[in-house]
This record gives sequence, C-alpha cells and structure tokens, in this order.
Amino acid sequence: MSNDIFPTPTGIRSKVTPVFFPEHQMAIYKRLEDKHTTVEVENDPLGTKMILNLGPSHPATHGVLRIVLEIDGETIVKAVTDIGYLHRGIEKIAENKTYQEFMPYTDRMDYISPYANNVAWCLAVEKLCGIEAPRRAQYIRTIACEMARISSHLLWLGAMVMDGGALSMFLWTFRERENLYDIFDKLAGVRFTVSHSRIGGVAFDISDEVVEDIKNWNLKFRKELADWRKMLAGNPIWVNRIKDIGVLSKEKAIELGITGPNLRASGVAHDLRTFEPYLVYDEVDFDVVVREEGDCLARFFVRMDEMAESIKILDQLLDQLPEGDIRVDNAKQTYPSKTEVYYSMEGMIHDFMMTDVGVMPPEGVEIYHAIEGSKGELGFHLKSDGTGSPWRAKINPPSYRNLQALEYLMEGATIADTVVIIGSLDPVMGDCDK
Repeated sequence: MSNDIFPTPTGIRSKVTPVFFPEHQMAIYKRLEDKHTTVEVENDPLGTKMILNLGPSHPATHGVLRIVLEIDGETIVKAVTDIGYLHRGIEKIAENKTYQEFMPYTDRMDYISPYANNVAWCLAVEKLCGIEAPRRAQYIRTIACEMARISSHLLWLGAMVMDGGALSMFLWTFRERENLYDIFDKLAGVRFTVSHSRIGGVAFDISDEVVEDIKNWNLKFRKELADWRKMLAGNPIWVNRIKDIGVLSKEKAIELGITGPNLRASGVAHDLRTFEPYLVYDEVDFDVVVREEGDCLARFFVRMDEMAESIKILDQLLDQLPEGDIRVDNAKQTYPSKTEVYYSMEGMIHDFMMTDVGVMPPEGVEIYHAIEGSKGELGFHLKSDGTGSPWRAKINPPSYRNLQALEYLMEGATIADTVVIIGSLDPVMGDCDK
C-alpha cells in the first residue's frame, strides 16, 4: 500500500505499514515527532530502530495504559504515554448525583484502596457543608484508611516483584490481602468496594470482634513484613534488578508534581497526614518515610517501611478508640440509623429525604480537600449551587500526576526496565482516567 494513502508521520519508521490512522493515533505520533524523533530508514541499515507499542493490554502496565516507545535496539529513545482507555467521565457523573449517591463511584477510582477514596469524598463534602463527624467515626475511618494503605501496598509489592520474575511474593501478598478483606467484610459488610463511610460519619460501628481481628492480624503481619523485607533487601538479584533504575531527582520530582511514596523516595518529606493533618492523624505517632536515591529501589523501601508505620498507627488507634456516636445527630446532614427508619415515621421520612435530595450545602461555597492516599495526594474540589448535587466537581488523583514522570524515566532506559519502572510508580488507571 502506498504511504500517500496511509501516511506514516514524517521521521518515523514502522515495521508494518499502518492500515488506519485515526485522529487520536496521529496525535500520538505527532508527539513523538515533536520530541525530535530520529528514526529513519536510511540511517538504520540493520533494522534496529523501530516504534513499539507497550499496552494497552499488557499485564505489566497495571491497567489499560498504552506507551508508544521509539527504540534503538534495546534502548528507549523516546516515550509517549497514552491514557484514556478506561475513561468514564466520573467528574460529570458526580455533578449529576447527590453527594451520597456518588459514594460508590469513589470506590471504583483507585479500586486497590477504595476506603480511602470514600473518606476523601466524605471529608470534602463535610468541609463544604460545615459538618464534623463524631470522634469515634473519625477513629474508625482512620483505622480503615491505614488498612486500605497496607492492602494497596501489598498488591504493589506482589505485582512489582512478579514483574521482576518472582511469582511466590505475589501469592504471599494476596494471602494477606485476603485476610484484610475478611476484616473489611466484618466491618462494612462488603469485602472490596466497601462504601462504608457516610457523610457525617460511618454506616456501621466497629465491633469488639473486628478490633480483636485487626490486633491479631497486626501481630502476624508484622513478622511477615519483616521477613519479606529481609528476604528481598538481602537478595542481590532483586536489588540489582531495580537499583539505579528509573532515577528521579528531588528537583525533577517537584517540577513534575509527583506525589506520595514516589515523591518521598526522591527526598521530599511531604505527607499530608503530618503536613495538613486530617481525621485523627495528629493524635498518633509515626514517622514519614523518606529516601534520597529516587530510584526504583528507593520507592520499594519507602512502601515497605510505610506498611510498618501503618501497623504502628493501627496499634495506637485501636488502643485509643473512644466510645460515642458514629454519625452526627442531625437529620438534615446524614442518614438516620436503621433503628429509627424501621420503628419511627420521622426516621423513615428523613431516610427518604436523604436518598432523594441529600445534604444541601449553602450556595456558592467552594472548597478543596485532600488526603494522603496510598499513592499520594487525593483531593476533591467542589463548588455548591445550593442543591443536593455539586455544581462543579474536580478530582485531583495521584496516579494522574505520578504518570507524568513515566516518559521522563523511560527515555534512556532499556525495554526490560519498563515493567519495573511502571511498577515502582504504582499507577491505577481507574484513578488516572477520571
């Protein structure tokens, strides 16, 4: 076929003549051209230079992420990330739902750490409406958020080590995730997409049985984590596989807007749990884990040590857990208890009104609130028009920001390094394609 009919963008050589270049694909190749692409047939007699697609169906891209690579042999010359394959327009969905109706959608953003998404949304709406949840509810939320952080880091650990060629760690981390799911099931009635947090509090109280289950799991997991860290940190194959790979300096991390463990692995001690405390993080003692190297190995150590800090936080929270209500006592701000709904007409009316209209903040109020999720800063920017739905809802997800480092880290790396670089950033595309 003639390239006059099916044109290949100038300066790019493809092994296969493209059959169809939709407008979106042309834009991707144009970005490669804008990066001063140098792949040309006449300068490549051995055929070592080519354009390679990684994803969007590759298992090591941690979701439907596509990366277009210009390679020279095994070396990546240029890289362009292509997102949007999981796009759902979730911000517009939020603007057409009541504040409480949108709760299940937050579960499906960073679906590896759903409880933290629930809490981030609730805190943003509560800030918009001037609501403060009871202390016991705040403690329960904090406990669940730290469990979600560990669960998220466990999947990252198993997947990243498996990407590096070892399967056993993936099985071990999933065993511990299953144990956490069992605890979430007892706490929220659901194992995975929990939707347990409520505007003004939480749906169900935490039982003594769940408290004991968490304490027992902490004791066992503390030893497991120490053994895993010793095994991996002392394994020269694993250390050499990720050391000095994907180096991100402190200055570049700040310039790119990187957040969470990826930022702290580059030497920036920024953690919203201490920088702008929320829930009850100012009542517990823990260390912000920081490394200076900025490579894949540093990002590995940061997340491993963060799991140990989360265990420390959980122990303190469980010992300090106060008695009291789990939701605010105001029928216009939160759902009534099921006891009220089943046995009083007023409770049934209030339940119906919260479902139909929901909480209604004052008109014209505009806020931004963020939490430190497992992958970094997760924030919601909301503006009210006085109804039960936000007039504007914008999401600031950490995966979207962290993926901005991917092109920079891949250029100059080898093809074999792509999977560990992606794994070290720990992106989730449901969080990215907002």
